[in-house]
Amino acid sequence: MYLLGLSLVLLALKYFEIGPVAAWSWWVVLSPFAATAAWWAWADASGYTKRKAMEKMDERKKERINRHKEALGIPRKPR
Repeated sequence: MYLLGLSLVLLALKYFEIGPVAAWSWWVVLSPFAATAAWWAWADASGYTKRKAMEKMDERKKERINRHKEALGIPRKPR
């Protein structure tokens, strides 16, 4: 997401001709969009995106279980 944010900022700076970015070539300004697309393609193909989503769901599940145990008065196991 950082690459996409950088891409949008550079695009806005070039479009509105602000600062030194106005003098840069369009290829330089648009290259972060290509890097963003390459990152997303790699992340989807390698399973990185799905793995991160599963880790987030597992963490939320553990937190929910612990909250319910505390509400029932069941002591949590020390790690």
